[in-house]
Amino acid sequence: MKQIETYRNKKIFILGLGKSGFAVSILLLKLGAKLTLNDQADLDHNPQAQQLQKLGVRVIGGGHPTELLEQEHFDYFVKNPGIPYENPLVKLAQELHLPIITEPEVALSASSAPYVCVTGSNGKTTTVLLAQRILDHHLAPTGHHAYAVGNIGVPISEVVLTASKDDLLVVELSSFQLLGVTDINPRVAAIIDIYDNVHLDYHKSFANYVAAKLRITKTQSSDNYFLANFDQKELLAKEKKLTRAQVLTFSEKDPAADYYIANGYLQSQKGRIMKTAEMKLPGLHNQQNALVACAIAELMGASSEDIQAGLTTFTGAKHRLQYVMTLNGRAIYNDSKSTNIEAATVALPAFQEPEVLIAGGLDRGFTFNALVPLLKEHVKAVVLYGETRYLLADAAGQAQIKQIVVVDTLQEAVPRAYDLSVAGDVILFSPACASWDQFRSFEERGDIFMDLVKELKTK
Repeated sequence: MKQIETYRNKKIFILGLGKSGFAVSILLLKLGAKLTLNDQADLDHNPQAQQLQKLGVRVIGGGHPTELLEQEHFDYFVKNPGIPYENPLVKLAQELHLPIITEPEVALSASSAPYVCVTGSNGKTTTVLLAQRILDHHLAPTGHHAYAVGNIGVPISEVVLTASKDDLLVVELSSFQLLGVTDINPRVAAIIDIYDNVHLDYHKSFANYVAAKLRITKTQSSDNYFLANFDQKELLAKEKKLTRAQVLTFSEKDPAADYYIANGYLQSQKGRIMKTAEMKLPGLHNQQNALVACAIAELMGASSEDIQAGLTTFTGAKHRLQYVMTLNGRAIYNDSKSTNIEAATVALPAFQEPEVLIAGGLDRGFTFNALVPLLKEHVKAVVLYGETRYLLADAAGQAQIKQIVVVDTLQEAVPRAYDLSVAGDVILFSPACASWDQFRSFEERGDIFMDLVKELKTK
């Protein structure tokens, strides 16, 4: 950890406890800051809140009283990324021209370890985990490590405390986190893809969403690298106009890109990297994720041996086209991270076998017409649950799927999907919707799905 002076003796307001709020509080204390932490929840019996109080943090729970900002001066406002900007305290901080940042801004400024950053609408977690595995293999002979951190579930602040200048951080950044980033300079930054209809309830417009994503490269310098999707031409033009970093491109199909997929190989302009058939992950989209991971790893010094070791052993991130088991000839996959239509569009073509699809979840006011061609081509039967079950059933009907089953809950859906399948089929849980109608998170939803699959095995 660098002993930077940015936050020393500064009064900092932290909104939201959670994992990142706790981790950034510990880091800021070590950097000499004076902290006030506020959370909507009652914190009287929260062990993390009690620990922070013992360390000298003023902790206030049970609401967001605006007088906290009205009655005293603060130098910085650190916001939990998930808290909307409509929150009364956030709006007041904006009116007071108080710098509003998120945990990555603090953590990366204090990191002794060099870092690379990845964002995108889909695929960022898999890409981060692949790059981390390759780079960890690269660093292993030196006794140092690459760490996967950020939106992946491990706060950056937590790892920054101990990571040395000879280690490496591979950072996943969400659009929520990037909105509160004003000055980061990753050695390599990558935007895998950007799609419409993602988090528009938070960002309010697609233009705002794109602008948030572009912050990953906005303050990069000319001696760093930016990896851009060659196939998204309009986005690529914006990226090239904004960034000062050296731009390298990747493509699922076009050999004009710096990195591309062709003839069954991951390739670059330097030559073939490895056979796609040697990868453990299914689907063209995962080949693209691997391509980005290869580019990141090469730019950070990894060898072809490191890449081979990483890509041939990685079987998938949890809840992201995660192989669960083969049960009586049926291969079962957990893709609970499919929280939007775009994620489902990359999951459905991932298999050659007939699919029985389980889908459904929170209704955000979208139709599922975009899925119709893929449903028609890849899916033999659907089991649909949650708020969107009838909207999805309409799309399945348009796709002329003969077996359409509508139920209320995931608990009902899993055994019905098994009954509709035969040996040689894939049972794919790819909801295409957020989880919040019935679950607290996509992680909880995925864990429950896997438990339900295990129950099938015992019957």
